[in-house]
Amino acid sequence: MASRQSFACYTMALMLAAAAVSAQLSTDFYEETCPDALDIIESAVRAAVSKESRMGASLLRLHFHDCFVNGCDGSVLLDDAPGFTGEKTAKPNKNSIRGFEVVDDIKKQLEGACAQTVSCADILAVAARDSVVALGGPTWDVELGRRDGTTASLDDANNDLPAPTMDLGDLIKAFSKKGLSETDMIVLSGGHTIGQARCINFRGRLYNETTTLDASLASSLKPRCPSAAGNGDDNTSPLDPSTSYVFDNFYYRNLLRNKGLLHSDQQLFNGGSADAQTKAYADDMAGFFDHFRDAMVKMGGIGVVTGSGGQVRLNCRKAN
Repeated sequence: MASRQSFACYTMALMLAAAAVSAQLSTDFYEETCPDALDIIESAVRAAVSKESRMGASLLRLHFHDCFVNGCDGSVLLDDAPGFTGEKTAKPNKNSIRGFEVVDDIKKQLEGACAQTVSCADILAVAARDSVVALGGPTWDVELGRRDGTTASLDDANNDLPAPTMDLGDLIKAFSKKGLSETDMIVLSGGHTIGQARCINFRGRLYNETTTLDASLASSLKPRCPSAAGNGDDNTSPLDPSTSYVFDNFYYRNLLRNKGLLHSDQQLFNGGSADAQTKAYADDMAGFFDHFRDAMVKMGGIGVVTGSGGQVRLNCRKAN
């Protein structure tokens, strides 16, 4: 009963959030100015994911890491330049975020179809949706009209992006800081049903959390992630060892069996306030999909700049 009430409250909150986002953005923003924009992005994403399945998770992650640092403004794409340090070398991003060449290709195609019209921030939002769909997940109507920022913040990237070592309370606080609820955090964490993590981010859990980590999973991970720091740091393992290239609810099913790869993952089912929601998603993939699509729209509205603010970058790697 409590779970149903939670779902009902969550649905109402999402309706209000969607209304707020819609006041700034619209699903038909490029209908007149660049009618082929969504088709161009979808085609490029499908080609990239077909070539490398992991790319779907990488593009989804780019959108997340963009929105969590000073809003969804494409700042994560900016390269370092003389007198300017971007976000790519922040601890959560260095040797980790990827997919920039795919975004470059999409931007080049869009500039050829409709010059300086589609923002890099919108490319990230649409590519995230198309990546999820390409791997079997839900679709949603992406609200569009974001403008690109002209700057980035290394410090904010280091401080605002949730860390894989966070406990449940800190995860809730990190998402709350961005206007996202605990339930938003739980459902957006489901993006970890695809993608991989580096050894350096789960070594501590692998060797120090033996009571909450499935023994067979631990045994399979140790050859690629030795206990000595600096040894195999960049070796990767799937966040969802069951169906690593399919967007489904196995991430939550894994948590019920102590198969969360990251410390922060297993916090969603560890005797705390997230347990009921995690179990609900493990039992109901359709419910997870419904809430995930709505939470992605809500996240995509964080700190957006619209109208005459910001700019539409000609090159996603640098300000005009």
